[in-house]
Amino acid sequence: MGDSVISADGLVTLRSAFGPSETMMRLEAEVRARGMTVFAHIDHAAGAAEVGLSLRPTDLLIFGAAKGGTPLMQSVQTIGIDLPLKALVWQDETGLTHLSYNDPASLARRHGLGEARKPVTEAMSGALKSIAAKATAP
Repeated sequence: MGDSVISADGLVTLRSAFGPSETMMRLEAEVRARGMTVFAHIDHAAGAAEVGLSLRPTDLLIFGAAKGGTPLMQSVQTIGIDLPLKALVWQDETGLTHLSYNDPASLARRHGLGEARKPVTEAMSGALKSIAAKATAP
């Protein structure tokens, strides 16, 4: 567990030691413990079930803190399409649970944020890495 992979497109994925529900509960608890706001919780599998389709557990948490995101949007407003932060808890076809999130450094590159905002994105990256580790590792 705890193995993380960053794909070329900036998506970080960690395997969780817990099932989907417990991983999401741990993720949400850690986000709140850090004083961040949970803006939305979207259960894609429940949405699929409502229209008669099946989907393995696929659960999205949207969260953040205006103190971190606002300076980035003050620099380049288009980063607001990728903020607040998001994390996806999902179960693969073999039953393993994973947590995925966009690396803030990748988002900064996508929107052309300058070096002046690098400390903010590095702090966000560190916080997300720590939050994800606490949600997925025993």
